[in-house]
Order: sequence, then structure tokens, then C-alpha cells
Amino acid sequence: MSSRLRARRIAAAMVTACLGLSLTACWADDSEAKPEGETITFTADNGEVEIPAKPERVVATGYAVPVLLEADAPLVGISEWGRGTAMMTEEDLAAYEKTQKIMGETAASINYDAVEKVDPDVIILGVPLPVLGDVNLDRLGKIAPVVVLGPSVPDSWKELSARQAEAAGVQGSLEKQRDAYYARADELKAKYAGVLDGVSFGHVGAYGDLSAGEFQREFAGSWGTNIAGDVGVNYPGEVKDASAGGSSTVSEYPSIEELPASFADSDYITYTVGPDGKVAPSVQYVFDSPLWKNLAPVKAGKVIPIRYSEAATYSSAMTTLDAIDEAFEKAFAEELEQG
Repeated sequence: MSSRLRARRIAAAMVTACLGLSLTACWADDSEAKPEGETITFTADNGEVEIPAKPERVVATGYAVPVLLEADAPLVGISEWGRGTAMMTEEDLAAYEKTQKIMGETAASINYDAVEKVDPDVIILGVPLPVLGDVNLDRLGKIAPVVVLGPSVPDSWKELSARQAEAAGVQGSLEKQRDAYYARADELKAKYAGVLDGVSFGHVGAYGDLSAGEFQREFAGSWGTNIAGDVGVNYPGEVKDASAGGSSTVSEYPSIEELPASFADSDYITYTVGPDGKVAPSVQYVFDSPLWKNLAPVKAGKVIPIRYSEAATYSSAMTTLDAIDEAFEKAFAEELEQG
């Protein structure tokens, strides 16, 4: 245990004003200065964790990285988050690039020695819960308090972002970002209500397995669909087997032969593309299939690309909303013109 953490815990024994209160009550006024050494009891996925009320040195991984970059948290170490760099502001990208990387893109790649060297006073793990087993929580806990706040399903970033910011003591800025996001989503929902009403969509994701001859079918709440859903896009249906939990409750991986059955009831099909609009090999594999070319929405030209589907913060999701607006204006040009 670091000397900073030991001293903080000794001081915490004398500071009880916030303990026993809810997190919201403790931080009713985010601008109010907190006494040095004050701690709170935070409810995380790994239970009740005693953490600093105002951390000064934060390590963040996974989905917590873009959230805490945008919230200007005092980050001293982060994991790689290459999937989101295209949606970062220049300021956030500069902060991302200069901050010490203590982990790659996967939970199993944590460099525990690097974490210890940056001497954090709290470690926020934003890794998906199904892969949490790849992390040595006991070893991390000897360095600093560990707060596990990982997504169970892709669209849970909307809830988790606020809790991750709370754990880092920087939740104030999230409210404005959230309000701006939903205001923009509601604007687009009203704009396209006339063309989306009663229309069913299907979605081809970018995580299909070519080697197994499988494609990714995403339903509501998945990576490629959760932001479009806030605009009013309807993705009906559900996975055949959700027993594995997590993302498998909102997406599945049928064989390519199941394309016709998967999209039999879809009026339109959206599909994931990269930030540059390019199609991933797993999606191109679907496009190259004769079965794809025979789908009714494909024959009718009712296929729509979705860019920036990797957004996992309200701020970056604004970019996704703009991309959806651009794609929908093109796809529904005639309908919109007719009023």
C-alpha cells in the first residue's frame, strides 16, 4: 500500500461527515471543497469501496477512459482506447496521447508494475464484466482502491458514464453533456418521425467472424443500434439464446446462410462502417454474399451506413447523431421533400 493511501485512510477515520450518506447527498454541491483526506463509500460492481471524495491521481481503463478524459479528471494512467480517438476533441486527444498507458485494449493486458509506478489513489476499471476475470483485482487492490464499473450491455455507457465520473469526483460536467445529447436526439426524432413511424430496421455489425462463416446481427441496445434507437429507429426482435448474458443479449452471430431469415421482416437495414466510412472485412463478407444481394431492402436500396457507432460518451455520441442525420437525410430525401 502506498504511503499516500495509508495516510489517507488514517485521516479518513477522523472524517465521518459523509460516511453513511448517499453518494448524491455527499456531492450535492460538486463545487464545494472537500477536506483533504476525506473519503466516501462508493457502491461499485465489486461491492462497497472506500475511495477519496476528491481523487488527485486516477487510473482509468476501458469505457471509463473517454468519459474521464472529457470530464478533465486528474488522470495519471489509462488504457488504450484506439476505437474512440476519431471522436475525441483536439484537447481530449492530446490528453489521451500524453497520459501514461498502463494497459492495452484488452483487460488481460494490464501492466501492474506500470500502475504501481503512477501511484494512483483510485483505480476505475471500465472493462466489460464478462472479461473481468482477466484482471487480478487482489493485486490492484494492494496499490489503490479499485472501483469496477464495467458495461454489461453496449448501451449501458449512458448510465455508467455518470457513475464513473462520480468515482473520479468530476461528475459536474456530465450533466450538461447528457442534456445536450438528448436534446439533439429529440430534435432528430422529431425530424424523422414521419419516415420512421412503423418502419422496422435490422443491423449488420462489424464483429462478425469470417473464419467461422458468421456475421453479426445487432438488435436494439447494441453497439451499432443504441444511439440510432434514441433517434426513434426501431430494431425489433431478439437473440435466440441470451443465456451467456452481456452483449450476447443484444447481438448474435448466425451463419451467413441465415441472412434471409435474419432480415426477413426488415424494411431497412443499417450497417456499421468506420469513422472514414469504410466497410470492415466482416461486413464486406456479408455484402459479397449472393444471399445479401437478394434481400428485399438491398434490392430496394434501403441500406444505410452508420458511422461512429463506437461512441461511449455523451459528447462523442453527438458525433454519431450528426452522422446519423447525414445518412438519413440522404436515405429519406424523397420522403422528407414530400413532407
